[in-house]
Amino acid sequence: MKKLVLSALFSMIALMPFTNAQVNMENHKSIAIISVDSRGISLDNVAMASLIRLELEKLQKYEVLDKYDVEATLKGKGIDPINAFGKSQLVDIGKQIKADYMLTGTVEKFGSKTIVTLRMIDVRAEKIIKSDVKEYVYDEDYLQLMARVSVSSLLDLEVDPEVEAKLTNVDKPIITDGQTLKLSGPRFGMQFFSGKIAERLQASTDQGGYGSNPYSTVFAYQQEFQYVSSGEFQVLLECILSINGIETNYVSPSLALLNGFRYKGWEIGFGPVFRFSRIAEGYYDAEGNWNLGEPEIEGSYVVERNIDKRGDLNLSTGLIVAVGKTFRSGHINLPVNFYYSHVPTFDSHVVGFMLGFNIARSRK
Repeated sequence: MKKLVLSALFSMIALMPFTNAQVNMENHKSIAIISVDSRGISLDNVAMASLIRLELEKLQKYEVLDKYDVEATLKGKGIDPINAFGKSQLVDIGKQIKADYMLTGTVEKFGSKTIVTLRMIDVRAEKIIKSDVKEYVYDEDYLQLMARVSVSSLLDLEVDPEVEAKLTNVDKPIITDGQTLKLSGPRFGMQFFSGKIAERLQASTDQGGYGSNPYSTVFAYQQEFQYVSSGEFQVLLECILSINGIETNYVSPSLALLNGFRYKGWEIGFGPVFRFSRIAEGYYDAEGNWNLGEPEIEGSYVVERNIDKRGDLNLSTGLIVAVGKTFRSGHINLPVNFYYSHVPTFDSHVVGFMLGFNIARSRK
């Protein structure tokens, strides 16, 4: 007897949520959705309506009329619901199927966007009482999530802001004739040396070298000025201020001035580069060791200027050529650049790459 009572009690508890849901549903007004106008996406009108109906049923805010009952009623009255999108048509259909509200809308691919528009019609009042328009990114893998957000928004229910932000489409900045697109921002990367620069970087510290490697880090900021802009083609001046070799404890600043051409995200630029390094005069002895000052003995020693951390900060010049591509994600620009530079003062070559990010801003 005890087991029988416990079994009955557990059965009642298990059925309570279902019973409450039924009571709540009975207190709600009815709503029907028969078709959604879909354009440019893989789901047709009926399939898109089924997806939105599913999300509407999950919310349990209205009694959603069964689609098969609705189809049977309309078929019996000779009404084709597939292309019924107008308010007057839906009001008439709503009266035929005895629905309090009708839900309709459009889901359309427009460029890189998916635009979801939903409208809720009061059948008795014969007017649209709610509407919601959302612009999402175009990704059909998330159509159901888009439907969920739009339905919740239409019914004034709380929407997960993180989910909505991830789905929301972000317009790219407008670039037209008479406008300039400013892409200034931070840069960072690596550069690799050959020739005397590489040799002096690797030389021991007692010979004025840096005891480092033939490469160094680069931290920079690019400021650009565009003086010709026509659609997607721009001519610009790029000023790049860099701090190089932080890891050596003897930073070497540089300034590059590039005249550049940009078209559809691709760019090429060239110009002078001014480097500030510690330079001293000295000579290589017979054993190939670097010595400061002039030789104390006569011989075929050549006094020359070379990189030496014991020297004074001096200016050297060179030519730099760079190519790059800017990738975009919404308002964020991600430039990637590769460059080559010749340093005639030290008969050396420099190759490197820089990455960066910036916010695109359109200005007249």
